[in-house]
Amino acid sequence: MATEDLKQKIETANAETVKQINAGDPVLVDIAPAGEVIPGLQDRMILHSGPPVDWQNMCGAQRGAMIGAVLFENWAANADEAQKLLEAGKVRFEPNHHHQAVGPMAGTISPSMPVWIVENRAFKNRAFCRQVEGRQQFGDFSDSALDGLRQWRNIWAPSLRKGLLQMGGLELKPIIAKALMMGDELHNRPVAASSLFANAMVCSMIEAGVGREDLLSTLYYITKHELLFLALSMAAGKASVDPAAGIEYSTVVTAMARNGTEFGIRVSGLGEEWFTAQSPRVNGLYFPGYTEKDAGADMGDSAITETAGWGGMVLAGATGILGFVGGTPEEAMTYSKEMRQITVAMSTNYRMPVFGFQGAPLGIDIRKVVQTGITPIIDTAIAHKNPGYSIIGAGLVRAPMDCFKKALIRFGQKYGAK
Repeated sequence: MATEDLKQKIETANAETVKQINAGDPVLVDIAPAGEVIPGLQDRMILHSGPPVDWQNMCGAQRGAMIGAVLFENWAANADEAQKLLEAGKVRFEPNHHHQAVGPMAGTISPSMPVWIVENRAFKNRAFCRQVEGRQQFGDFSDSALDGLRQWRNIWAPSLRKGLLQMGGLELKPIIAKALMMGDELHNRPVAASSLFANAMVCSMIEAGVGREDLLSTLYYITKHELLFLALSMAAGKASVDPAAGIEYSTVVTAMARNGTEFGIRVSGLGEEWFTAQSPRVNGLYFPGYTEKDAGADMGDSAITETAGWGGMVLAGATGILGFVGGTPEEAMTYSKEMRQITVAMSTNYRMPVFGFQGAPLGIDIRKVVQTGITPIIDTAIAHKNPGYSIIGAGLVRAPMDCFKKALIRFGQKYGAK
């Protein structure tokens, strides 16, 4: 048991941690090529989701996504050449979280890929996220899959950027707050937020003089893409949580991420150290033609949404998602009640009508996770176990307990718990 003095220091630190997160003011300020804006992203480097991993230990989907990124950058002429380049160590891999970034599923971010840039105006820090789509990031490296990335780079991102610069940035906090009231959870179901974002961008792109052909293509893209806002909620979550990292004595989780091989967490009072366990399997629904035998383990940086208090934390208010991930409204209510048991506070910005407009659960506490035996519930998608496939399903997954046990042991070692 920790001493009373240590307990008080932890409580004070945790209060400060969630205060920092609640103070976050995420604003979408730009869209630009990753190599121009992400700190430390060099040529022949590809960022990825989750904790560090090398080619030998990468899961099939992440390998496929890496091959796709190499082809997208024209570092190789075909998939065989790309794989040989990757096997030979000619491309450097580093986690997104080491570069102020996040990415869905394989999370691959390469230098010429445009990324959303979100600034937390309360603390002046920035976070970055790549485009969300259902093919290359799941391991599909076919030319048709890469064509979506090319259209993002050549048409959609530049058009949106013109509109965004025309309006001088877009505040995301009001969109997130409204979307939660409209049945989103901002991870697997950002439908309302995506619609609100599209509505906000239309007039500004017209005012910015985006050409008719590019304008129509971009409007079709943003009005039909129900998961469009996921990248923005991820970047907003990352930008909001990052200032809360590095607070001495804090037991609050500041990152949860998976690479398809390992699941890792970071804790505010333990700095940049990763605490990992084997990445779990997803319990979910599969697209026709696929079963759980085809599935790889969980992957992606998108659990930053749960870390920020959205996603699985607010499932009770987003029961429409259950048709996509499985489950019942009663189970969704149970999940959100459980998440209130392992967090240290409630959001002062983002509220849940189903709980009388109380705030969303905020600040996952490694002590409470271990004490209660309740691990965070995470909304997620499902990738194939082999390279070359697009999305095959979606579901729910629990963070592995071992991550939290390891972090708590390390916390005791660092701060002298007895």
